[in-house]
Amino acid sequence: MADFHYICTIESNYIEPTDWFVGLKNPTVQLMVYGKGIRDVKSVTTDYPGVVIDSLVRLDSPNYLLIYLNLKDAQPGTMTLNFKSEKGKVSSEKFALKAREKKGEERMGFTNSDVLYMLMPDRFAQGANHPKQIPGMRPYVEDRSKPSLRHGGDLNGIREHLDYFKELGVTALWFTPVLENDSPDSKNGFSTYHGYATTNYYKVDPRFGTNEDYKRLCDEAHAMGLKIVMDMIFNHSGFEHPWTKDMPSKDWLNTPEWLSEDASGRDPMTGFTANSDGSEPAKSKYLQTSYQLTPVVDPYASKVDLKETVEGWFVPSMPDLNQHNPHLMRYLIQNSIWWIETVGIDGIRMDTYPYAYDDAMAQWMKEIDEEYPNFNTVGETWVIEPAYTATWQKDSKLAKKNSYLKTVMDFSFYDKINKAKNEETTWQGLNRVYSNFVYDYLYPNPSSVMAFIENHDTDRFLGNGKDTLALKQALALLLTVNRIPQLYYGTEVLMNGTKEVTDGNVRCDFPGGFPGDEHNCFTKEGRTKAEQSMFQWTSRLLHWRQGNEVITKGKMTQFMPNKGIYVVARQYQGKTALTILNGTSKPATMDVERYAEVIGSAQKAKDILTGHYYDLTKNLELKPRQSLILEY
Repeated sequence: MADFHYICTIESNYIEPTDWFVGLKNPTVQLMVYGKGIRDVKSVTTDYPGVVIDSLVRLDSPNYLLIYLNLKDAQPGTMTLNFKSEKGKVSSEKFALKAREKKGEERMGFTNSDVLYMLMPDRFAQGANHPKQIPGMRPYVEDRSKPSLRHGGDLNGIREHLDYFKELGVTALWFTPVLENDSPDSKNGFSTYHGYATTNYYKVDPRFGTNEDYKRLCDEAHAMGLKIVMDMIFNHSGFEHPWTKDMPSKDWLNTPEWLSEDASGRDPMTGFTANSDGSEPAKSKYLQTSYQLTPVVDPYASKVDLKETVEGWFVPSMPDLNQHNPHLMRYLIQNSIWWIETVGIDGIRMDTYPYAYDDAMAQWMKEIDEEYPNFNTVGETWVIEPAYTATWQKDSKLAKKNSYLKTVMDFSFYDKINKAKNEETTWQGLNRVYSNFVYDYLYPNPSSVMAFIENHDTDRFLGNGKDTLALKQALALLLTVNRIPQLYYGTEVLMNGTKEVTDGNVRCDFPGGFPGDEHNCFTKEGRTKAEQSMFQWTSRLLHWRQGNEVITKGKMTQFMPNKGIYVVARQYQGKTALTILNGTSKPATMDVERYAEVIGSAQKAKDILTGHYYDLTKNLELKPRQSLILEY
């Protein structure tokens, strides 16, 4: 923390980033200095070898100063910044310049050879010595009986169960945001346990642990062959971020005019302050996003529709950031680089991607790609039309400008597989899934599209039931088609739930992750017979997939569902994997002659899930909703 003795009068001053790295391709770094009256210093100097102060930017708020440094010729060490006031008094601040652990091209991101396992830190597991309350944080409650309050999971809880992920067979872990979300709990019984309301971009939420805990988790995960994907949000921050009360510049946020100078009594989840008589406050100046993402690609979009999408606030408690402010965007770009260099994350998942300005996000992605050519970022692009999703992928010929975003999320596959599970495969059912892949010609790189059957924002695939036949079909497809697959925590042990009452019901605690849990799904002994059966089935499939070039590099051939049977083949260097699904609730016969082009001269095939061998010279008899993955 900075301490400007002669310039500032307040105690909590800071410089962000907290330190930086030499040897980056872009030698420029922005330092955001915060302190009362700091904007009006006369000069800032340093005599550190190789460091040049390119410019000082004085923003609208008197309490911010931006210093742009050029570190092209700098070496690692500790530099001193000297701040001189108009009265000639000088204050100094130390700032560390660090050596990089790896070159940019050595940072390897996730690919289609990985399987991502998504989890919520608050809901997965609690580690030893979890604090009951964090001094200095706004009031909060950890109550596991309330689905919308914090439950007390943390990073050490995840770290203590890394062996579970290895046993399961996933290769990458995606956590919902781990950064500080210092919002008070709502009177209505809600909290920001989910992490999507950042109040400090350089600090892990103390309820989850420390920056050092995050670094230790990443290091130990890497030692076990697991990658870490960090969830980030450039579209908005949390209302309690200092920027909301003291905006660095008037255009730091989108449509900030409605903000009241006095936020006392404001509900932390709605963002509004009730009138003195308890009535609903005026919201005339507040701009709510429409949640419609199509205007950003619609050639006929009206200005009002486009404005509502990209400038409207996601919710009143999450201020919408203006990425067209170049200093804000530089801050955000640097923040992502800082986390890559500091803790060694292997990928980024960017929340609410199309809600932010597309040109600014493309600038970010281009810089990341230039510095880390083998890194990967996936953007949340929640529209179920393949053409929309494909438009956002790097090098898309459908887009007016290049997004440089390597991976997009296949919401179309999610939508189709969840409809198909409740239908007979005639004109619908698995025909929907077949049709999803028909449009892969739209993608510049289909193998860098992330597919999933559920996540933290959707109903769980099982709903409120336990239909393992449908689940196995979905997973069999997910893990064998030409995609990067993503799983949601607990599916492998039959966790279910719907959003009908609250999102918290699809974000339940992992059984066995918390003190006092009688049911423990981390061990074979703790699982029920049904849970163990599903875990074993999933684990066998995941381990078979690891390092399997037939799946990661193989040509994909799909056959239109015939007599209710959907077949997908992957072929590479003379080897074949055949996924066969009976999409009906009745026995079905697969006519092997119809699939001669992928069966070739093979006479038998092994079911990788059971070890059973099938005679490929005869028609295959399939049970209702049966899934087979054959290799030969």
